[in-house]
Amino acid sequence: MRGKRRAPRPPIPWRSPWAPVVCLAGAAALGALVAVSFVAKDVVVIVDGHSTEVRAFAGTVQEVLAEAGVSVGYGDVVHPAVEEDVADGSTIEVRHARPITLTLDGHTSRHMVTATNVGDALSELALTPAAGRASAPPDDAVPLSGMRLTFYTRRKVYVVAGTTRITSRTTARTVREVLRQNRVPLRRGYVVTPPLDSFPKDGTVITVAPPHTIPIRPDVMALDWQALAQCMANGDPQAYNPDGPYYGMYQFSLPVWEATGGMGLPSSWPVEEQTYRAQVLYQQVGGRWQSQWPTCGDHLSG
Repeated sequence: MRGKRRAPRPPIPWRSPWAPVVCLAGAAALGALVAVSFVAKDVVVIVDGHSTEVRAFAGTVQEVLAEAGVSVGYGDVVHPAVEEDVADGSTIEVRHARPITLTLDGHTSRHMVTATNVGDALSELALTPAAGRASAPPDDAVPLSGMRLTFYTRRKVYVVAGTTRITSRTTARTVREVLRQNRVPLRRGYVVTPPLDSFPKDGTVITVAPPHTIPIRPDVMALDWQALAQCMANGDPQAYNPDGPYYGMYQFSLPVWEATGGMGLPSSWPVEEQTYRAQVLYQQVGGRWQSQWPTCGDHLSG
């Protein structure tokens, strides 16, 4: 009796002629994955304070930024430098430049800063919020497109208003603002020097004088008032003679000073105000200086 035919044995995979090829391909793929894992780098890119983790295959800072889509232009700051190599775990920081149009105490100039807020921008410009007054708060953002910034430094100015003497530390933009800050009243017709809308730079002396309602004739203005003052009081606007008493560079008595429209003490006013009142007096007496300055009046004519 014949036996049953045996079923054919299943093929053994490793005996297949394709087995070596498949094994080699798998090994190559695995090797490639291993190689790539060693070439790829995890890098932290910080752009204007915003941090991003990037997996990069580039070798230099510039190439990593290009892969991350971060552009670098004129004035931008990159650390490390763009030509340096990048290692796994590196941190790259980019600060983009921003144009600033700065008006400092009335003078305008243009600058590039990498700061993202006003306070840091002022620091880059060698200014601090404590040194004056800025047109924007320190925590305001500086956009990439740039901005205009006005800054007034803190200055020392002096105010002379009658018998009042004020030393003021101010960031005021105008003389008018200084007077308002110090509560100095401006009455109708009062003369203010320098002009109210002028900029009070450091060391400015601001005088507020009573109204000059009496015009001075040109021939009177042309007299040698400096010579008269030199003879009367050595040109000292604060001179004092107890014999009268007499005050100031033209040695006014108080009744005569008040008769010319003067206020307070003559010696408390600057040269210009004392000279104006002396010229008013000269016109009031019809040019007869002998009654007022008998020993020195002839100096008016040189």
